[in-house]
Amino acid sequence: MPLTGASQTTVRCFLRWLFAAVAVVFAALLIAIGPTACYLSRGAWEEARILSRRKPISAMIADPSTPAALRAKLTVVEAARRYAHDSLGLKTGDSFTTYSHVDHDTLVLVLSAAYRDRLVPYTWWFPIVGRVPYKGYFDFNAGRQAARDLEARGFDVYLRPSAAFSTLGFFNDPLLNTTLSGDSLDLANTVIHEVTHNTYYAPGSVPFNESFASFVGARGAAALFRSRHDSLAAARVDARWADDKLLGAFWSRLSHSLDSAFGANPTDSLARVAARDAIYKQARRTLVDSIAPQLTTISPLYAQRLQLDNAALLARRVYGSHLDSFDSMWARNGYDLRATIRQIIVEAKRHPKVPFQAIQDAASGRPLR
Repeated sequence: MPLTGASQTTVRCFLRWLFAAVAVVFAALLIAIGPTACYLSRGAWEEARILSRRKPISAMIADPSTPAALRAKLTVVEAARRYAHDSLGLKTGDSFTTYSHVDHDTLVLVLSAAYRDRLVPYTWWFPIVGRVPYKGYFDFNAGRQAARDLEARGFDVYLRPSAAFSTLGFFNDPLLNTTLSGDSLDLANTVIHEVTHNTYYAPGSVPFNESFASFVGARGAAALFRSRHDSLAAARVDARWADDKLLGAFWSRLSHSLDSAFGANPTDSLARVAARDAIYKQARRTLVDSIAPQLTTISPLYAQRLQLDNAALLARRVYGSHLDSFDSMWARNGYDLRATIRQIIVEAKRHPKVPFQAIQDAASGRPLR
């Protein structure tokens, strides 16, 4: 699910790889004796609990005892799912046809880490999915301890909550009560974002997958509300997407500045850290003085409070890379979102090692460089 600015109280899901592993967890346990086996078995147990609590959303909407506020949000979920399938051509399967209640307002804590003297993520290895730059914890204390351990080893650490996930079609993903904390605009965006992953997920290309789904979720949600003649809601979704693109471009520029500074000091770790600290200090000023005044859906306090370091930057870029390229492709297709989704998937499959470059070149009409 998309990272849609600081107005969100949760970070959408980094756990897609985990639940693919859950599908084969018992085989994995035979070869992954030790902490990894315990971690995967905990994931399998939590997924089983979620699936065991599923209730049909259609029945809940029809039930007069369902609270009106909940019924309204469930109706949005049904509409978003139907629109994703019928109008956008996404593979919804039976995802979001059921609802599950978990016993807390956060589904998991998601941990990312990065080296302090270079813009490189710390990674974890798991059976089936290989190396990934994040790890989710249903056991919150274990997640906090893992973060402290990495900090003690000198890494930048970014620990945040997640409220929703996709299993990429391995299971019929239910809607969770943790996902309902956002408004109806975020909810529609989330559903369309997640079923985009059911439709296409490029192996080993997490930033492309998430940024693509962010584009489809935002533009798809706006189109949904326009189809329902709710122009105010559609305009609000568009405004949030504009903020996401503004921030995404800022994260990209910041990344380039850091890469240049690190490259200028290839053998001096202390010099790289000093340069990086100066760059982040200037980035904070730019965020507060220049970027925040341009944001229309995010509080100015966001720029003052957000974490700025390598781990947080890499995590944000997962959801906000080259967002303008997707919009350029959309414009080239005459703002036909369904056709744009199809073409992006074709280009990504054709050039799996450089999907972003393929999209940029296709959007501009250039042959792939």
